[in-house]
Amino acid sequence: MTPLRDSVDVNGRTRTYTVAGPADGRPARDLVLIFHGSRQTGAKHRDFTGKAFDTLTAGGTAVVAYLDGHKGNWNDARRESRFPARRENIDDVGFTRAVIEKLTQTHRIDPRRVFAVGYSNGGQMVMRLVHEAPGLLAGATVIAATMPAPENFLAADAPPAPMPVLLIHGTKDPIISYLGGEMPWWARTLFKVGGRALSMPETAAYFASRNGITGAPAVRTLPASAAGTSVELTEFRHDDRPAVTLYTVHGGGHTIPGPRRAPAVLGRTNQDVSTADLIGSSSA
Repeated sequence: MTPLRDSVDVNGRTRTYTVAGPADGRPARDLVLIFHGSRQTGAKHRDFTGKAFDTLTAGGTAVVAYLDGHKGNWNDARRESRFPARRENIDDVGFTRAVIEKLTQTHRIDPRRVFAVGYSNGGQMVMRLVHEAPGLLAGATVIAATMPAPENFLAADAPPAPMPVLLIHGTKDPIISYLGGEMPWWARTLFKVGGRALSMPETAAYFASRNGITGAPAVRTLPASAAGTSVELTEFRHDDRPAVTLYTVHGGGHTIPGPRRAPAVLGRTNQDVSTADLIGSSSA
C-alpha cells in the first residue's frame, strides 16, 4: 500500500506528514509517531530505516505516521539549539497534537494509545513531549539521543505521567556520546546545537526515577551473530510501574538497529535486534 501524504494547519502554518496503514482499518488502533533526525524529512527517515517501522502496521493493529520537521529539524528543548525550528519557535508540540486529532478522525486510531519514536534530534523532541505534554503519549522511544543536563533543558515540566520508555544507543556514536558531555565541536557547528547532556545510563536512571522505580536494574547480554557490535539489555522494573528499557549497542554508532545499515560515517549498525520489533514489544 502506498503511504498517504497529508497535512494539518498549526497556527497558520501548513505542516506535513506521511501515513502508513489504511484509513479503513479496524478502529481503536495504536498510533506510532516517528520523529526523524536532523536534516531529514519523514520520507527520508522512512528510507533511512529501510521502511522497517511500516511493519508495525501488519495485522491492522497500528498506524504509523512519519512527521516532517521544520527545515529539517524539531524545536527540541536544548537551550543551545539554534537551527530555524528553534529560532522561529515552531510549535512542534501543537503539530503533534494536531496530527493525533486528525488521525483519530481519519484513521480511527485510539488517542489513548499513541507512541512517540524519535531518532537523534527527533529523540530530543520526544523527550520534550514526555515533559511538556505527557498526556498525549502512552509510551516513548528515544534512539541516539540522551537527556540534556538540567542547565541545558528548557522544557516546561508537567506533572510526570509514568509511561514505558525504550532507549537505544551505541557506545561508539560519533555525534552523541554514550558517555554524555558536549557534542564534538564539528557536530555542534554542523547541526547548530550545543550544551551538556547526561550519559545514556544516567538518562535511563532519570526516566526510571520519573516512573517511580528506585531499585537496581537487571542487566544481560543478548546473543550476537556477527563481530563488531553486541547488545546489552538493561531493564528497570518494579511491580506494576511502567518499565524503562535500555538497549546498549556495544560498538554501535549513530544508527538504528535493524535491516538497513546506515552510512559508514555514522558508525556500525547492529542487526541482531530490530528496533521496530522492540517498539512493538514495548507497546504491547
